[in-house]
Amino acid sequence: MSIDRRQFLKIAGISTLYGVGAAAGVLWKGGIEASQYSKSPDAMKAKRWAMVVDMRKFKTEDDYKKVIHACHNIHNVPDIEDTKEEIKWIWAEKFGYVFPELKGEYMPEGVTDLPFLVLCNHCDNPPCVRVCPTQATFKRKEDGIVMMDYHRCIGCRYCMAGCPYGARSFNYRDPRPFIKEQNPKFPTRMIGVVEKCTFCNERIEKGLEPACVEASNGALIFGDLSDPESEVRKILKTNYTIRRKAKLGTSPSVYYIIGGAENA
Repeated sequence: MSIDRRQFLKIAGISTLYGVGAAAGVLWKGGIEASQYSKSPDAMKAKRWAMVVDMRKFKTEDDYKKVIHACHNIHNVPDIEDTKEEIKWIWAEKFGYVFPELKGEYMPEGVTDLPFLVLCNHCDNPPCVRVCPTQATFKRKEDGIVMMDYHRCIGCRYCMAGCPYGARSFNYRDPRPFIKEQNPKFPTRMIGVVEKCTFCNERIEKGLEPACVEASNGALIFGDLSDPESEVRKILKTNYTIRRKAKLGTSPSVYYIIGGAENA
């Protein structure tokens, strides 16, 4: 690719303002795709968003699939079959992978064999943010969501190494050809960047719950962890919950109820 002096100076200026990843976006696609959302007067607000995953309410494989599909479909997550290159925002894993420190030899099979939905934990103390050299991943001060600026991402994958939950995916190839039904209202990503769940920040800012919550029929509960009157806090007060690798000090914002289905 050849560019003249004017184009080069334009790219250099953008790189200074937004980082190397933004300049790469110009080189690759001839312009920057930016995800810009104007907040609605009906925007949902919280000091710290959190989610409760009630595993008692997942009865069939379809219960998992519709939640995953709702998230991946609305966010243009590519469908890449190769597990080494697949992109995942929310997916299902066995208990031993999700909670390795809690797995025991004599645990009930109903728990150990159950697929657990996993996603970015939007930690209050996120290690991914600390290791990112370009601030492409950052924690929003107003509500605690751990966000991604795809155009600042330089593909170093330090955030993936820093995340103890495996909640990030890297685009080893151009993801656009693998999107089955593109949602024109949400930006697509490009080769060489990391992506992950963002708690549907674009929906929250329009007064809508995350797509996965909407599709879960009450199995996923979303709310303000700092509000004692929120549904999330009420559920945490009345149910025993666990979090992934909480001993690491990351303070995850995703909680799990794993009690028997008969008590749901």
